[in-house]
Amino acid sequence: RATARKLGVDLSRVRPTGPDGTVTMNDVKQAAANPSALLPSPAGRGAGGEGSPAAQAPAPSPQPLSQGERGRSTLSQAGKPIRTQPPTVAASGQPEQLKGVRRNMARVMADARDRVVQTTIVDDADLHGWAGKQDITARLIRAIVSACRAEPALNAWFDDENLSLTKHPHVDLGIAVDTPDGLFVPALRNAHLLDGRGLREGINRLRAQVEDRSIPASELSGYTISLSNFGVFAGRYGTVVVVPPCVAIIGAGKLSHDVVAVMGGVEVHRRMPISLTFDHRCVTGGEAARFLKVLLDDLALPQ
Repeated sequence: RATARKLGVDLSRVRPTGPDGTVTMNDVKQAAANPSALLPSPAGRGAGGEGSPAAQAPAPSPQPLSQGERGRSTLSQAGKPIRTQPPTVAASGQPEQLKGVRRNMARVMADARDRVVQTTIVDDADLHGWAGKQDITARLIRAIVSACRAEPALNAWFDDENLSLTKHPHVDLGIAVDTPDGLFVPALRNAHLLDGRGLREGINRLRAQVEDRSIPASELSGYTISLSNFGVFAGRYGTVVVVPPCVAIIGAGKLSHDVVAVMGGVEVHRRMPISLTFDHRCVTGGEAARFLKVLLDDLALPQ
């Protein structure tokens, strides 16, 4: 139709050759090139038949089409009808008001976006040297604790109103837990004092409390640094979000077996992608990189 308007062709007089009597792009072009091949004008009021004012009056010259009109023909070049409106014009779903955990998550994420200068660096932890089967999450938390000891500037709270940084001597680790209702982040208190068994028991307790909604509200805040283990589902690296007043969060991606160059050849090693997002207002790139190196070195230990 857009082409017909551009070429001054009356579609009602074009002889169709397409399936089910549809007018094709080629039909329009041939009609413009050979007007004698046009069908007679249909009779009737306003049809432009012989003797009617429309037939006697000269045809108006076609107006140039805008770029938007040229891209909104209701027929494809094959003569097939196509959708010309975005799905938002006639949405099939019903809007649902965010409530509870999801409503709070929306507010927290928007606040984090507005208040934190999010910066992410990534690397891979090489787990090739691990001896026997080990608790991956517990090893990851142990490595975070080691990195916090080495670079306490990332285990801290930043007061953006007074521009003050509080470094914590203890590690209360916020662990992101995904649920159908939204994201919960319970705090594993005193993670720096727990051994492997204590870490696993603490993780299981927090997850169970989140699942049955028995976790106290006080345990969903006050953590000093956080962890998102999104790799249990999918994904290698991610820009995980720092929630103030914290200044850092670690993201653990999906384990993979990668080809690694070694002295004299190549080997296949199991590796864990690590993403570290930090608040660049109060944490330097050097501090973040040193934190990440200690974390990777700890994860590379045999046990």
